[in-house]
Amino acid sequence: MDPFMQAAIDEATAGLDEGGVPIGSVLVHRGEIIGRGHNRRQQQSSAILHGEMDALERAGRQPASVYRESVLYTTLSPCSMCSGAILLYGIPKVVVGENQTFMGEEAHLRARGVEVEVLDDPTCQGLMASFIEAHPDVWNEDIGEP
Repeated sequence: MDPFMQAAIDEATAGLDEGGVPIGSVLVHRGEIIGRGHNRRQQQSSAILHGEMDALERAGRQPASVYRESVLYTTLSPCSMCSGAILLYGIPKVVVGENQTFMGEEAHLRARGVEVEVLDDPTCQGLMASFIEAHPDVWNEDIGEP
């Protein structure tokens, strides 16, 4: 297992343990994790704290050059909001744990020059499948479904 994806999975598990949606992310610059986060929408009644957004927030302000040399790892395919942040900050590569549960804006990211690698990780898939089965109302709220 890639240690950075494992760190993202650890974040997803932390979010689940807090009562949230199990999606985690880490921002890696030159082989070092500079930001880690997980979906905190439930825990903080936040409209924007998806895993990727939380990792970016926790990385703090960085020079543009840092983002342009970074890789974002996320356990689930990034939504429109998170993909917009990836594009805004010029992050050149995203490693996705799985996209079977939710297909985010991967095509848009690729069209804009971002390298997207999908791992089809069974741990990421299992976390989401179990959560959705147990909490379909929370999942549907998070992704905007009825």
